[in-house]
Amino acid sequence: MAAMAALQSSMTSLSLSSNSFLGQRLPPSTLSPLPVKSTEKPCLIVARLKRWERKDCKPNSLPVLQKMHVKFGDTVKVISGRDKGKIGEITKIFRHNSTVVVSEINLKTKHMKSREEGEPGRIVKIEAPIHSSNVMLYSKEKEVASRVGHKTLDNGKRVRYLIKTGEIIDTPDRWKELKEGKKAETAVAPAAAS
Repeated sequence: MAAMAALQSSMTSLSLSSNSFLGQRLPPSTLSPLPVKSTEKPCLIVARLKRWERKDCKPNSLPVLQKMHVKFGDTVKVISGRDKGKIGEITKIFRHNSTVVVSEINLKTKHMKSREEGEPGRIVKIEAPIHSSNVMLYSKEKEVASRVGHKTLDNGKRVRYLIKTGEIIDTPDRWKELKEGKKAETAVAPAAAS
């Protein structure tokens, strides 16, 4: 009790008036804190992230792109979801989230507003992406879906093949067809625009 009274009296004697302190510069010695050495190591705080929040990133903070078992132009069969059992060809790949767009599969309805005056709005069907784990490579000749394997040919080229049938997917003829198809699409697009 006596200590408390002594503390209160010392605090009242320290009260400063507004004129004596505000607006004046303090000497630099009072601004620098005294060096204190800590004997304890700093504690690292580790936060557990949810599964969907953990994303591997490169040093430039872009996400690491995932390798997928399918490529552009592959014929695939949908193995799960609303369109299970349907067969189509891959038209677009999104590697940052491992999704693919398959022609005429996973159609969604989109309501489009009119762009010009007098033009009516319309309802269109668009192909939405599906996850690459929901599709499996498909052989048109044997009509069977199979997992994909990798092997090296005699000439040192690494190719993909279907495990069930042994059919090689990555042949030079197939890639020529796909490249010609892309060139034809790009040639037709500017002609249609003009």
